[in-house]
Amino acid sequence: MLTDAPLTKRQLGWLILAAGSALAAVTLAADLVGAGQFNGLGPAQQQALGLGLLLLLFGVTLLPLGDRPA
Repeated sequence: MLTDAPLTKRQLGWLILAAGSALAAVTLAADLVGAGQFNGLGPAQQQALGLGLLLLLFGVTLLPLGDRPA
């Protein structure tokens, strides 16, 4: 029988922070390699970058909540 400890708010914060960072990095990398038909950031890239930044912000707010279960 497995009794895994629940995911803490701090761990969830780090996971969300990593996901937001990865999304923002991939979005900017796609612009560097010239993916898409727009010069600069296209509309979909802007939305993805905005979502990535929102995830970063949300993840940071969970970090100080400590070891309470998520």
